[in-house]
Amino acid sequence: MAKVDELTTLIEPVVSGMGFELWGIEYLRNGKFSTLRIYIDHENGIDVDHCAEVSRQVSAVMDVEDPITNNYTLEVSSPGMDRPLFKLEQYQHSINEWVEIKLRHAFEGRKNFKGVITGVEGDEVVVQVDNEEFLLPIESIERGRIIPNFS
Repeated sequence: MAKVDELTTLIEPVVSGMGFELWGIEYLRNGKFSTLRIYIDHENGIDVDHCAEVSRQVSAVMDVEDPITNNYTLEVSSPGMDRPLFKLEQYQHSINEWVEIKLRHAFEGRKNFKGVITGVEGDEVVVQVDNEEFLLPIESIERGRIIPNFS
């Protein structure tokens, strides 16, 4: 988490200065190689040219600041329909949406939850799974993602 926070502090001003919202960052390490995935959003949507522009600007900053010392791949993307959720505010705006949530550590014997976000209470996301409600602390959530509804 500390690395993601460091990268967010470095990248957010670049993205917002270009008129986009930094939706979130994933930093995935795999041995000697890493992937830095940046999700950007805008009220009018995101296209491939936007991603390329942000990629060029972020690459320049990353080359100067050098926060990742090993080899890495930079990916810039829209969050898409199955958007990942990173911040409590994003969960708040996703009330009544179906989600998949994976926790860092088991809660009541499970790490994976698939259900509907029914609210946010303090720093906890309220998820209805079948007929049971779970309050999941935001700091315990490793990954959350919207499940698109095509009906």
